[in-house]
Amino acid sequence: MTNKTETWTLNIEGMSCASCVGRVEKALGQVAGVDSASVNFATETASVAGNNIKLKALLEAVNAAGYKASQTDDGTSHPAPTEKGFDVELLQVLLCAVLSLPLLVPMLAMLFGQNWTLDKWLQLFLATPVQFWFGRRFYLGAWKAFQSGTANMDTLVALGTSAAYGLSLVLLLSGSGSHELYFEAAAVIITLVLLGKWLEAKAKRQTTEAIRALQSLRPETARVIRETAAVEISIIDLEVGDVLQVRPGEKIPADGIITEGTTTVDESMLTGENMPVTKTGNDRVTGGAVNLDGQIIVKVTATGTETTLAHIIRLVEDAQAAKAPIQKLVDRVSAIFVPAVVLAALVTVLAWGLLTNDWVQATLNAVAVLVIACPCALGLATPTAIMAGTGVAARNGILIRDAEALEKAQAITIIAFDKTGTLTEGRPELVSVAALSGSEHDVLQDAFSLQLGSTHPLALAVGNAANTQNLSAIPARDIKALPGKGITGTVEGRSLWLGNGRLMEEIGVDQVAMLATTQTHAVQENTVSWLAEKQDDVMVLRGILQFQDQLKPTARTAIARLKAAGIRTLMISGDNLPAARAVADKLGLDDYRAEVLPQEKASIISALQDGRQHVGMVGDGINDAPALATADVGIAMGSGTDVAMETAGITLMHSDPLRVADAIDISRLTFRKIRQNLFWAFIYNLLGVPLAAFGLLNPMIAGSVMALSSVSVISNALLLRYWHPASAAKATEPAE
Repeated sequence: MTNKTETWTLNIEGMSCASCVGRVEKALGQVAGVDSASVNFATETASVAGNNIKLKALLEAVNAAGYKASQTDDGTSHPAPTEKGFDVELLQVLLCAVLSLPLLVPMLAMLFGQNWTLDKWLQLFLATPVQFWFGRRFYLGAWKAFQSGTANMDTLVALGTSAAYGLSLVLLLSGSGSHELYFEAAAVIITLVLLGKWLEAKAKRQTTEAIRALQSLRPETARVIRETAAVEISIIDLEVGDVLQVRPGEKIPADGIITEGTTTVDESMLTGENMPVTKTGNDRVTGGAVNLDGQIIVKVTATGTETTLAHIIRLVEDAQAAKAPIQKLVDRVSAIFVPAVVLAALVTVLAWGLLTNDWVQATLNAVAVLVIACPCALGLATPTAIMAGTGVAARNGILIRDAEALEKAQAITIIAFDKTGTLTEGRPELVSVAALSGSEHDVLQDAFSLQLGSTHPLALAVGNAANTQNLSAIPARDIKALPGKGITGTVEGRSLWLGNGRLMEEIGVDQVAMLATTQTHAVQENTVSWLAEKQDDVMVLRGILQFQDQLKPTARTAIARLKAAGIRTLMISGDNLPAARAVADKLGLDDYRAEVLPQEKASIISALQDGRQHVGMVGDGINDAPALATADVGIAMGSGTDVAMETAGITLMHSDPLRVADAIDISRLTFRKIRQNLFWAFIYNLLGVPLAAFGLLNPMIAGSVMALSSVSVISNALLLRYWHPASAAKATEPAE
């Protein structure tokens, strides 16, 4: 026996709503040896930790709870469901609508004095497949809830539609007039709820797009050197210590260290910046990055779930596992409401039967209680508001992924912004060149020569300035990129170094002289590159190049709007402290963080959440993906990477900071409509049930009241169509 903690990852099939998660977790938690069990509804997986756990016992426990479990192939999640599944569900909704529409039209026609009543047997023929074939999922869900001692939306749908259908069948067989049948109520309810289920399934698939996008970055095979030959193997079979051959144009299979060769690598999947980085001996490379132009030999340092990319995937999965609070609220209310309605119906039939001895009327009154409690309006309350709100938002360039993002966005108390490309244009310009020895012309030409061919944003800025002055680059030799620091090389026999303050400190530049130079040239508000030359074994400063990334014209107005809405603003930047402070002051931000590494962004978000803040994160790069997923709501700029947009709950198709405030505005308004709809949905039941119990409502009137509640909910939701974003009439102002 061993006390070593084990972790199992299982695929779970058959979960239909968030309440299923609790039942699966409870079933897994009762297995011997299990310390913790966490179910991810988005990816339909379960992570189980404990000691001496038997896989067979886990699978049997899940199966006994009414679901199906299987072990994953490689310990990672497999996003589900598939597109084919969505097509089947949509087809079911359409078929239900085809069968229900003929039942619904006569009921609506009666409001205008028209009698289009269908033959009663035709009504039975149309309603029966909807009730028992397309609606069987609700019976199964209600049965599972009953077995676990709970009640949920499936319970409400099953009870309500069964009551309407059963009453109609009784009236039909007893020879009552067709105008007293309620087949249309049962059929329409099932159709509308199935539509909501389809929308929910569609939203759930969207939550897994980020995970699939990240997983697609990993190659399926790797070329491992065995003795003198390179052998292609599955990436699953890679081990730490393996030596890989990576040719130009290929993805690097795993994290490792270069042992031979020099190349440039596209690491945009981590940095969010579309710039190649030079890599040579002893440099680290990351799995999923693209080797651009040179063959390299890599010694593997991490594989499978231990790679950097796998860690990012897990961060996204964990962040997306949260349950929608509004669904938990509805389920909690339903758990009380359904037993109460059933009890009220039972009391009604007994009271009327014993007091009047008219058991037929007693039964009709009891059925009226159940009919008026049918969850039609309750089922429409959330999806109609969501469809209206997200529809008008989409027309204005704001894409809201799902109801959870919508609900959480309205509660945001602080918004964190990435700086580059979000608050700024993302295109730095060279604004100043100062020579400390020689001329400014020489400083610019040397910097241009060192960086010729580089696609780094600062290098491009130097190139643009040099071209403007018609400078010609001098051929440079021994060029070596220093990631995160700068570049070095030889120009006309002179050893030059160009980079940030960290590089200057490492190569031995006099820090006192640097400080004095900084004060003299007032560089505290700009991004700075220093040019140094090695002269007689001494590093001498040659010049200073200052860069500035212009603020977006609407950034200051956007921050002001958010603050006016009661939301605090924070900027998270990898830039130096003085430059970040200058941007924060110009925009009027409440707070800022500088010199932050990409992997630290999510930690900052988590710390804010620990302080009871509801956090929104605005970003545009793949390096923002963990932070976007960790935040209560991630907001991605449309100009950003696909992974950033797929991870975020809200995507802004126009890279305008003002759209952030617009997204919060429509989220708050939509959620206000949801709350209003839920209020009306419940108030009809709370008022109607007592009236029905006292015999003041017959089933026909109860059905009409139920329909009226649906109309009021839909009408209220449709008011959202008249929303217009404040940014549509924005007045831009130049950035300082």
